[in-house]
Amino acid sequence: MNIKRAKQEVKNTIEAYLLKDEFGSYAIPSIRQRPVLLIGPPGVGKTQIMEQIARECQVGLISYTITHHTRQSAVGLPFISKKSYGGKEYSVTEYTMSEIVASIYNKIENTGLKEGILFIDEINCVSETLAPTMLQFLQCKTFGNHKIPEGWIIAAAGNPPEFNKSVREFDVVTLDRIKLIQVEADFNVWKEYAYQESIHPAIISYLDVKNQNFCQIETTVDGKLFATPRGWEDLSRLIEVYEKIGKTVDRDVIFQYIQHPAISKDFANYLELYYKYENEYQVSEILKGIIKEDVCEKLARAPFDEKLSVIGLVLSKLGSMFKDALEQEAFVSMLMTQLKIFREGLESVDEKAAAALGSRSAGKTLHATSRLGDVLTALTVERRRKKEAELLGRKEDYRYRRVIKKLEGYLQILKGDHLEDMDEAWERLKALFAEESGRYNDMIDGCGDALEHGFDFMEAAFGDSQEMVIFITNLNTNYYSVRFLQEYECERYYQYNKKLLFEDREGELKKRIDSALQ
Repeated sequence: MNIKRAKQEVKNTIEAYLLKDEFGSYAIPSIRQRPVLLIGPPGVGKTQIMEQIARECQVGLISYTITHHTRQSAVGLPFISKKSYGGKEYSVTEYTMSEIVASIYNKIENTGLKEGILFIDEINCVSETLAPTMLQFLQCKTFGNHKIPEGWIIAAAGNPPEFNKSVREFDVVTLDRIKLIQVEADFNVWKEYAYQESIHPAIISYLDVKNQNFCQIETTVDGKLFATPRGWEDLSRLIEVYEKIGKTVDRDVIFQYIQHPAISKDFANYLELYYKYENEYQVSEILKGIIKEDVCEKLARAPFDEKLSVIGLVLSKLGSMFKDALEQEAFVSMLMTQLKIFREGLESVDEKAAAALGSRSAGKTLHATSRLGDVLTALTVERRRKKEAELLGRKEDYRYRRVIKKLEGYLQILKGDHLEDMDEAWERLKALFAEESGRYNDMIDGCGDALEHGFDFMEAAFGDSQEMVIFITNLNTNYYSVRFLQEYECERYYQYNKKLLFEDREGELKKRIDSALQ
């Protein structure tokens, strides 16, 4: 199955394993909670989805790459203790607690998360001395003499033997005690993720045409040649930063990430053309409504791969605008929630609410700056707690920091204007919030105008054509454009969806793309 389906399967498993009956016991006893084992090619996202799952399920995550461990660090160190059997005292070998098991208890103590995932990566590549321990771990959920705490689900990942000569095959006894999920690379699924994570548009448009280069691993006389989804994503981040600091991404740089000479060379040539088209067609001007007839005629006569690159540029600019607008919406929503908490204390706050907010003004008439300070402190503590528990992704953490910074600014304004009266402070805060809300509305309007100009350009260059099908199809694939179009009424978008996408043109489009690549 693809990685998206695998992720959902793991989430479903966690939901099932953590379900409790009316007496507080797990519906599926711990002994029957089979460890989840993901087997798939390297770089497909097996480790990454575990981080996402833990955040989305709001559970803890302990992650280890087992190949970095010896038997002693996994099982624990031996020590001699005294035991009495049948009235006689004996010296007995026992083991200290495994570092891995101890880390779970540390996680529970530090975060308060009593349920979570213990993820062991590269589990089928352990050394000969550690292999029996791993089999015992999967079968009995113990490291040495120490059991994995109840409420912690075991997940593991590994590569098939064709990708790693160190792989050890599990016997039937072990396989019959695990929940096995075979994962395969799927470009269409990755493309959805790529849009959501803002993978560089040159990579998306290149792989859209040459998706056979998305995940390719070959064994040759010169060694392993490979391109993986992880390599493309890491390369994307480097390209973004290199663009900011004015550095060139050439074939040698690309090969550092895409270690397949033919593919890295091909993408290097494509990237060079991509930048050329970006300069020649001035997509930013097009989305402002500056559409020149000669530019449209030039694109209409251009080779098919050039057309795809320009369409990709248009979609990328639109996607970036949609993303910024939707992030502003999430920011405004979070800021509004915090201001509502402030509003609840217009006159006073009871002891229980004061304790929850850490208020210093319990039982008293509140001053505006004190109340806003309490709200700010509570949000800061919430962010720190979630961050320490690794329940915040980078995007969510950035949103918290934005809201905290904005509230700090509001607090300084109240102090500077000497607004301690709650009613007066509330009116001032409403006015300040209206500025942020207005900024969001302006961004939505700007996105709508840009989308309309994008359609103007596509119609002028291509009319009712296969290129328009590609444009509409990608709008339907991009996470941010789908979210935006759920809120924004674009008549032409719906017209073209009905006219183009519901007609049976998929085969015709595929033939055209294939012929263009020959």
